Amino acid sequence: MGGAHQPATPGPSSLFIFSDENPIRRYTKFIIEWPPFEYAVLLTIIANCVVLALEEHLPNGDKTILAQNLESTEQYFLGIFCVEASLKILALGFVLHRGSYLRNIWNIMDFFVVVTGIVTQMPDIAPEVDFRTLRAIRVLRPLKLVSGVPSLQVVLKSIIKAMAPLLQIGLLVLFAIVIFAIIGLEFYSGALHKTCYSLEDINEIVNDGDAPTPCNADNETLAPYGANVCAYDKSTCLEKWEGPNRGITSFDNIGFAMLTVFQCITMEGWTAILYWTNDALGSTFNWIYFVPLIVLGSFFMLNLVLGVLSGEFSNERARVERRAQYQKERARQMFNQDFTGYINWITEAVNLLKSEKK
Repeated sequence: MGGAHQPATPGPSSLFIFSDENPIRRYTKFIIEWPPFEYAVLLTIIANCVVLALEEHLPNGDKTILAQNLESTEQYFLGIFCVEASLKILALGFVLHRGSYLRNIWNIMDFFVVVTGIVTQMPDIAPEVDFRTLRAIRVLRPLKLVSGVPSLQVVLKSIIKAMAPLLQIGLLVLFAIVIFAIIGLEFYSGALHKTCYSLEDINEIVNDGDAPTPCNADNETLAPYGANVCAYDKSTCLEKWEGPNRGITSFDNIGFAMLTVFQCITMEGWTAILYWTNDALGSTFNWIYFVPLIVLGSFFMLNLVLGVLSGEFSNERARVERRAQYQKERARQMFNQDFTGYINWITEAVNLLKSEKK
C-alpha cells in the first residue's frame, strides 16, 4: 500500500542502552517535561538560595546553631539536583548526539555544580586536599533558575550577545574620557591644591565648613567672579594642600584626570567637582567645560549602553518568538502529515476489504 503511513526514523539511543522507544526513557522524558516536576525543581532552587543566604559563621570557625542545622540540608538539596541531572541524562543522552544533556550550556553549568557538590561531600578521597574551598561554587546554584525560566534566558542571552557592541561603545566612551581629561589637564592642572591657611599658624588650614575648599590667590578686586577668596586679615591662599579626597580628585596627571572625568559622567558627585573648580578659578567660563562633559559623556554616551541592551533584548525576544512559532508550525505540519498518512492507510484498508468481499 503506497499511501500507508511510514514509521518515523528512531532517534539515537541514550547511554548506548535506552532506545528512543524504550518505555523507561519515554516515561523519563514525560517526567522532565511535566510542569509539576519543573515547578518542584524551581522551588528547590529557591529554597537552596534562601538556605545559602541564611548561613552565618562566627570567628575561629565556630557556627551558630542555625548555620549547623542549615548545613545538614546540603545533602538533601544535592540529592535532588543529582536526581534531576540523572533523569535528564537518561532522557536526553549524555553528550554524543545532538540535543543531548551536555550540548546545552545551562545543563553544563548544572552538571558542574552537581559534580563539585558531590566532591565536597567526599573528603576521604584525598585528605590532604581542602575540598571546602569548592563549596564556594554553590553560589552558582541560583543561576539554575535561568535554565528553568525562559524569560531569564532571553535577558542573559541578550547581555551576552551585546558584549561586542558594548565593547565598541566602551572604546568610544574611553576616547571621550581621554579627550576631556586632556582638556582638564590644560585648564585645571594644579588648581585644586590651593586653600586658605591661617596667618598665625602657616600649617593650619582655615575651614569655613566641614572640609577644606580650594581658593583663589588673587584679592577680592582681582579674583574672577565666583572664586573663593581668603579673608586677608585671617588667612592666606597657599598652594600646599593635597587637594580634595586626598588629592585623588584632581587634574594633576592623566590618570587622576581620567578618574575625575569618569566620576563626572557617572553623575556621582560631579557638582562638588564643579564647585571646587569654581572656587579655584571662578564660575564665569567654567561651565563651558562641564556642560559638554555631562551632556556628551553622561546623557549621550552612557545611555548608548542602555540602547544597545534594549535593542539586543528586542532582537533576542523576536528570535525566541519566531523559534516558538516555527516549532508550533512544525508540530502542526507533522500532526497533519501523520493524520493524513493514517487516513490514507485506513482508506486503503477499507478499499482492500471491499475488494476482497466482491
